[in-house]
Amino acid sequence: MIANILKQSLTTVSLMTIFCAQAQNEHKRYVQQLEGTTLQFSMEAIPGGRFLMGSTSGGAADEQPAHQVLIAPFWMGTFEVTWDLYEPFLYKDLEIRHNNQEKLDPKVDAVTRPTKPYLDMTFGMGKQGHPALAMTHYNAIQFCKWLYVRTGEFYRLPTEAEWEYACRAGSKTAYPFGDEAAKLDEHAWFASNSAGKTAAVGKKKPNAWGLFDMLGNVAEWTYDQYDAEYYQQFSDGVADNPVLVPTKLYPHSVRGGSFDSAAPELRSAARMASDPIWKQLDPQIPKSNWWFPEAPFVGMRLVRPVKKPSHEEIMAYYDKAPLKDF
Repeated sequence: MIANILKQSLTTVSLMTIFCAQAQNEHKRYVQQLEGTTLQFSMEAIPGGRFLMGSTSGGAADEQPAHQVLIAPFWMGTFEVTWDLYEPFLYKDLEIRHNNQEKLDPKVDAVTRPTKPYLDMTFGMGKQGHPALAMTHYNAIQFCKWLYVRTGEFYRLPTEAEWEYACRAGSKTAYPFGDEAAKLDEHAWFASNSAGKTAAVGKKKPNAWGLFDMLGNVAEWTYDQYDAEYYQQFSDGVADNPVLVPTKLYPHSVRGGSFDSAAPELRSAARMASDPIWKQLDPQIPKSNWWFPEAPFVGMRLVRPVKKPSHEEIMAYYDKAPLKDF
């Protein structure tokens, strides 16, 4: 069912050309304001199209075979989600209540929120303007649900294919800016220049579609279950908005590399998988469904599809997310 929801929000191959032409007439960059607050975030218009996903040579086995993929138009966050936006979700909008002295909409207040972490989840790396991090896949999806209830717009995680397409921004090279890793310093915070911590978002050069920090800073959740052999089924033909709907807690696909990553891990095609070891030192019993204390390198970026599913389909997406350890 979730695959159908995503497919419906993305379009089908047969309708894609017509739909793209129509949808992109009004498909522009915009800024989402959270009503009653000073909080906002910007979304870049990503055009629909076709691209070669994966690596043709020199990449890891899970990046092959390279295959053609059709992607429907969508919007993607200009920046990684920052603590500024994430904290009101974590703490039941206390900041918003304080600023406005008004009671929240009961629907917003009823959204399930994360348990209080037992340690500082910024890990001393900075908060204002810095990417939120160490949330679980489930946590990230529930944040999207909170935004939906607050704004009425369907925000979600990118599919793995959408993420690579947006990162490449029309490029066919190892990195969005070319094949020379020596130029990474201009575009990303990674092991060679980060001093082992995150930086405020938007301080490096964006890619050709106006997206900042797609490489480095924090790695970014995608919606997909991770499968090292997933690309094999697409060796012949063209994949239409592919998504591997998650059915279990581990592993999920993570993209982009982080402040702690070496240059090869920042390639557009590079894939990474979540691991239960990311919460091995969590002293809580049972371990938290919300936090990865061993993964201060994972964050998130928002996507919004051009074609909006029904409310029932949207809620099914949010509520389907696996929660408990298997």
